[in-house]
Amino acid sequence: MDTSWFLEILDKEGQLLATAAEEAGVDAAVPACPGWRIRDLLRHTGVVHRWAAGFVADRWTAPRPMDEPPEIDGADLVDWYRDSHRRLLDVLTGAAPDVECFTFLPGAPSALAFWARRQAHETAVHRFDAESARGGASTPVATDFAVDGIDELLRGFHARGKSRVRTEAPRVLRVRATDADAVWTVRLSPEPPVAVRDGLGDAECELAGPAERLYLALWNRLPVPEVSGDPALAALWRGTSAVT
Repeated sequence: MDTSWFLEILDKEGQLLATAAEEAGVDAAVPACPGWRIRDLLRHTGVVHRWAAGFVADRWTAPRPMDEPPEIDGADLVDWYRDSHRRLLDVLTGAAPDVECFTFLPGAPSALAFWARRQAHETAVHRFDAESARGGASTPVATDFAVDGIDELLRGFHARGKSRVRTEAPRVLRVRATDADAVWTVRLSPEPPVAVRDGLGDAECELAGPAERLYLALWNRLPVPEVSGDPALAALWRGTSAVT
């Protein structure tokens, strides 16, 4: 897991998010987040950036709540977001590779790698949100980064007890990026989903498509490009997979 790669993406995505938010205006509705406007997106993402930076900067090893965003709006809010993003980048860039602090997903080789990866994907998805609120073409998501994000979602977020993607009886879902050598088999049950990077065995439903579109679809930003097999499993994902 190349921390520097994630930091480069985080840098770019945060700048794009701020630019799109500025162009859209803070009153613009965010289509993928019903009830949100750009001001809500900036406040949320800025608070998350500062929360993440705090764990690394303070070497905090236990969970702690996020702060409330400041009572500002308009251009001042965009500037506050830019400062939040820059603060996060500065903290992660300057941190020791072996820094020890709180993380919340399995699989990362270090706490620094975890936060660089998590914040890169957090920012990329919300950059898409900001660009969709602005209108016009959205910035492409690189295939390798999209594949990594799908993997983080399936084998990280949905491996946690918080995942609501459950079935009464065992079911098998497959996820396939058609433009990359990337396939996941997701076993569903009354317990949290178990996802592995393989295409072995039969699956009752397959969600497939180019990695970029599949990444955004699995984060409930776009429709799944291709669904085969039992559509009820696809509907189950759509209805229960929102990350909280």
